[in-house]
Amino acid sequence: MDIEYQLLFFFSALGAFNGLILSAYFAFFIKSINRVTYFLSALILVISIRVAKSIFLIFYPETSNLFVQIGLTACFLIGPFLYIYVRKTINPSNNKHWLLHIIPLIIGMVLIGCFFPYSENRYLWKRTSFGILGWSLSILWLSYVIFSGVSIKRSFRKLFDKNKKISNQDFWLLNVVIGVGVIWLAYNTTKYTSYIMGAFSFSFILYLTILIWVFKRKKTSLFFEDKVKYANKRLDNSEANIIEAKLHRLFNEDEFFKNPQLKLQNVANLINEAPHDLSEYLNDNLNKSFSQFVNEYRIDEAKRLLQTHTNYTIEAIGYESGFNSKSTFFTAFKKITGLTPTAYINKKE
Repeated sequence: MDIEYQLLFFFSALGAFNGLILSAYFAFFIKSINRVTYFLSALILVISIRVAKSIFLIFYPETSNLFVQIGLTACFLIGPFLYIYVRKTINPSNNKHWLLHIIPLIIGMVLIGCFFPYSENRYLWKRTSFGILGWSLSILWLSYVIFSGVSIKRSFRKLFDKNKKISNQDFWLLNVVIGVGVIWLAYNTTKYTSYIMGAFSFSFILYLTILIWVFKRKKTSLFFEDKVKYANKRLDNSEANIIEAKLHRLFNEDEFFKNPQLKLQNVANLINEAPHDLSEYLNDNLNKSFSQFVNEYRIDEAKRLLQTHTNYTIEAIGYESGFNSKSTFFTAFKKITGLTPTAYINKKE
């Protein structure tokens, strides 16, 4: 292999190799591992396997047919894992039927591998008149990219609406969906370009996404736009007023803050708002985190109970106010009032 060929192989394989590393990172090493990060890890993994299969098949035609078969199985899983990741990111509590997107495909690919192995039926994988599997793969992948795009249509609208602020979650999901769509496009235009463009596009999308994300996290403009212009963007007044009214009813009238297991996702579901929109409202409009917002209601209730229910123990008042432990109650009370519950009682006396 001459030097030009070696360099071509190196840069083609670089994205696949780093994709595998990134997949392992999301699966095992980040602090906030949850089901959503596992799906992101799975998505990056299957794309990396698909890209690696293409690279070795091009540069080493004698590559094991078993490895190629595994790569083709990974191809079928890219679309479903993308869609599941997007849906779980938007609504983490939604556990509906995600296995139905994965298990049938895995079973189907195992059966295809047994009865129609790639080594003996390569014509089925070509996008020709007889390439039923090749066309099925292409259509399935594209369909899930479209479904994922529809799922984040609100994020797309924010992207083109100057009056709405795009959140980090919106920005990330747009990058992921568009990136996977570009990779699909690269692999499905090989008739006009080159099959290796799929590998190159994956490397490019991977590093560009990381680069843009780093710039965004540092609040630095990648394209050197006027920072002041976008510095104070928040939810527009009508959206903020709607969320404010819903929260007022939920917390002041229905007293949902007394639920000790209350989470941002629960509240978002109850008021029929996207979790990231609720988070934006609290952070940008009220300058509060979700826990701070809820704890202020709980402490107000605790202060009322301390004055009216003198026969209650302090611990009981903490539980009545929505806290799930004595230590959490004491910590929150001291943080918000500057006093311990006992000191607060003595001060009132």
